[in-house]
Amino acid sequence: MRSPHEIQSVIESRLRVYLSRDQTGIRRAMLKLFLRMKTLTIARICELLNRSFSISYHSVAAMVGVVASRIGILHIKKNRQGTHSIYQLKEQYVDLVARFVG
Repeated sequence: MRSPHEIQSVIESRLRVYLSRDQTGIRRAMLKLFLRMKTLTIARICELLNRSFSISYHSVAAMVGVVASRIGILHIKKNRQGTHSIYQLKEQYVDLVARFVG
């Protein structure tokens, strides 16, 4: 079983690789939204990112899915009706993400 320090190192490494492939800045912009707004839905992220980038709803959903499942820094919960997922940056990773996206 991994220690919390090892988990932090793995997440840091995955985040570094994820952001190293960010040629347009859209991944950084999405993570900055999570730092600023705390809880977001895919629709809201798409709406905010489309102010600066041209991106589809499906592409935003894929990006959020990677960050939530592969990197593991987002907490996911369903709204009361169970129709939309609400995403939130896990508190223990706020400083890490802030350091990476500056």
